[in-house]
Amino acid sequence: MKVLVAEDDTVSRYALATRLKKMGHEVIACEDGRDAWHAYLNERPRIVVTDWMMPEVNGLELVGRIRGEGRPQYTYVIMLTALGGKESFLQGMHAGVDDFVTKPVEHGGLEARLRVAERVLSLQKQVHELRGLLPICMYCKKIRDEENRWHTLETYVGRRTEMSFSQALCPECKNGQSSENSQ
Repeated sequence: MKVLVAEDDTVSRYALATRLKKMGHEVIACEDGRDAWHAYLNERPRIVVTDWMMPEVNGLELVGRIRGEGRPQYTYVIMLTALGGKESFLQGMHAGVDDFVTKPVEHGGLEARLRVAERVLSLQKQVHELRGLLPICMYCKKIRDEENRWHTLETYVGRRTEMSFSQALCPECKNGQSSENSQ
């Protein structure tokens, strides 16, 4: 899996990147939050491991940008920090951090957290794929919901999204042909 590491300490960044590569991850290593943000936009990593305190853009600002971008695929964020206490934890959680690793980084703990990240991302992918499957009546084309009730396409989609429909006729229907009959 592609992992973005944002760490301003050269030795820590190198050690993290080396460890992640040994675990089989593709690593993009950045020395500050500004470079990490640009790498995030270009590389589309699924996991971000970021230090909290960095020059240019700190870890919380980076997380805020990641969450604000609104990608359909979730990005799992692990925050590295030497800060302790409930206030720091809550501040990070409110910003959108998924997990924390206290510095100095203990590699067994980091590996466990990365496995959790992979499970969460895998489950999210499965849910996304399952949501794409809709039970549709082969005759009337109505869609069955979770409560086993049937709805027109317009009703089903209208209740779950902000979409609205306008009515029109395609050229085949306007001429009395259906696309199924013309094939």
